[in-house]
Amino acid sequence: MKPIRVAVNGASGRMGREVINALCREPETQVVGAVELQVTEDQLPLPDSSGIVPFSSNLDDILTSCQPDVLVDFTTAQATMPAVRIATKRGVNLVIGTTGLTADEINEIERLSIACQVGVVVAPNFALGAVVMIHLAKIAAKYFDYAEIIELHHNRKADSPSGTSLSTAKAMAEAKGKPFYLPEQRKPSNSRGQQVEGVTLHSVRLPGLMAHQEIILGGPGQTLSIRHDTINRECYMPGVILAIKKVVKHKGLIYGLDKLLGL
Repeated sequence: MKPIRVAVNGASGRMGREVINALCREPETQVVGAVELQVTEDQLPLPDSSGIVPFSSNLDDILTSCQPDVLVDFTTAQATMPAVRIATKRGVNLVIGTTGLTADEINEIERLSIACQVGVVVAPNFALGAVVMIHLAKIAAKYFDYAEIIELHHNRKADSPSGTSLSTAKAMAEAKGKPFYLPEQRKPSNSRGQQVEGVTLHSVRLPGLMAHQEIILGGPGQTLSIRHDTINRECYMPGVILAIKKVVKHKGLIYGLDKLLGL
């Protein structure tokens, strides 16, 4: 069986480098091209010393010359949407880990995937533990009326609250069938976080952190906490590899890694 040919958009970023490392270790995938906003060389040496691949700021040129089966995109929402339009037009499947995509942008990705008959996986979080965390929170949501989320990330994270915390709050409310209750406050407070479906989200941004989330559910006389901690970016790679292997067998949009795990 031939390996799945993969190009990486955002290849010089922290996640892009980790993705390339993982792809080089995986016998069923092959890195064939790399894209970055600014490049000084036209070739990128692979980290396992297996060779070099074309490297360019022109995504269309890479897709045309390298003929990948899948484009992996960990960039920004502003960069992802142009990449989606180019890749779907070229018939290239996509695995997208960019956060901050709007509902309209997700809808556009779905329309393009169907129109161009390509597979697209979009996931707010590729860490398997984080996906299981949300699954457990959905189960627990049915039994508690109050919930809050504390999400902690490194200080370079651009968006807040995180895409994962927003997805978690919405998933919990959907599983519950209604919004959570907001605790009564005797006076307004500026220290409370953003409220989504009755769940208050608190964002922490500090150097030294990676990605962490704690869901706290409360009821009379008890609380339940569900927490996931990301130690390093390697934790995302099993999910990315899984998505690459699945997306080449699918047409249309799959939103969320939970769908691939059968949760």
